[in-house]
Amino acid sequence: MSELKEAIKSQHKLLLELQQILETELHLISSRDAESLINMLKTKEALLDSVQQQDTLIASLYTKSSQEQKDDEEVVKLFNQAKEIVSQCKYRTQINQTAVEQGQLRLEHLRNLLLESRAKESMTYDKSGRTRGGSSGGGISA
Repeated sequence: MSELKEAIKSQHKLLLELQQILETELHLISSRDAESLINMLKTKEALLDSVQQQDTLIASLYTKSSQEQKDDEEVVKLFNQAKEIVSQCKYRTQINQTAVEQGQLRLEHLRNLLLESRAKESMTYDKSGRTRGGSSGGGISA
């Protein structure tokens, strides 16, 4: 089998592994397991480096190949499969990004609720019975 076909098949394996990592990443995002997520991100970064290196190798082999080898039905099929896996990885990455953004929005909402609650606790009443923000007993100065 040609070197180009072998390189593309190796790339398939790397991309399928990336796809699995992206699924795991979504699970870790939703479970808010920060430590495991950070460790997994290091693995993901190394895998993305490997994908990039394999891409460079494939590009080099492709440019050296004859037109007949480039038009080989199996090579075209392998390239199309790789493009499909990359497309699925991009989609999963978008899902993960949305999950992170929603988590950040929930945290911001919770923060605002806590700040509102704290502000309500510091409410006082004036002589006429109206609510007033600030601390009680503020009329004494040194």
